[in-house]
Amino acid sequence: MELSAYLHDKKIIIENTLKDICTSFVSTPGVLRDAMEYVLFSNGKKIRPILAIATCEAKGKSSDDLLPCFCALEMIHTYSLIHDDLPSLDNDDLRRGKPTCHKVFGEAIAIMAGDALLTEAFRVLSDARYTDRINPKITKQIIFEIAHAVGAEGMVGGQVMDVLYDGKEGSKNILNYIHLHKTGAFMRAAVRIGAVAGGAKARELKNLSKYGECIGLAFQVMDDILDAEGDEEIVGKKLKKDTNKQTYIKHYGILASRYKLEQLVDEAIKSITFLGENGKILKEIAQFIGNRVS
Repeated sequence: MELSAYLHDKKIIIENTLKDICTSFVSTPGVLRDAMEYVLFSNGKKIRPILAIATCEAKGKSSDDLLPCFCALEMIHTYSLIHDDLPSLDNDDLRRGKPTCHKVFGEAIAIMAGDALLTEAFRVLSDARYTDRINPKITKQIIFEIAHAVGAEGMVGGQVMDVLYDGKEGSKNILNYIHLHKTGAFMRAAVRIGAVAGGAKARELKNLSKYGECIGLAFQVMDDILDAEGDEEIVGKKLKKDTNKQTYIKHYGILASRYKLEQLVDEAIKSITFLGENGKILKEIAQFIGNRVS
């Protein structure tokens, strides 16, 4: 199957699973549910749950029983986008070509929509309705991997450093810390939970972790390149806003950033050679991340 068809098919499966999860928000206030779903179904790539699915399948296991757990990744990613867009952080008016959540529903509801998505994600991860066919040891490890990746020692820690160094000179070490934690840790966790679900051995898990970390950093390098050179209509948000932030463009320049992007993609691909033909989709996803335009 071609990658474009694979991504399209998996995205539909993920969105259908998310819609099913949303039906469980029975007593949720209407405006809160509307705000959650507004961003959750705003035509994102769904790359994190797709990475988990593709990694699980690369190990020869079906991902069907794990879909709700993998979709929890998208719920958490959506919460992070809602909060990132807030006036106190990135102050963005557009996301994926649409007004951001706080522009439509107000800042207070947007904050609570993000809070709800994060909390409900962990409810899904521990709800017997979604996990009764999964080995409890695997469920426990998946919850740990995700929580560690998005908490104080992962994504939130990276976001804090991003805020603290906004408008400051910074350094390549600070840049590396921010993006290893803000972006790399969550991508790495998506791959790791797919690997755990697929029964990866310790050495395989180490190599797959390297793959996830490399594509996470590659994703961020491309984000920085797109902010500097992208097309706003294609990217779907206001560009050239990150001039005061710690970016690869600031510390490396465009040409060196493009070279670093190529290196990261190559390193990601090398780390999964042990999968052979089973790693074809993961290899193509790495290449897709290195060539995306939005």
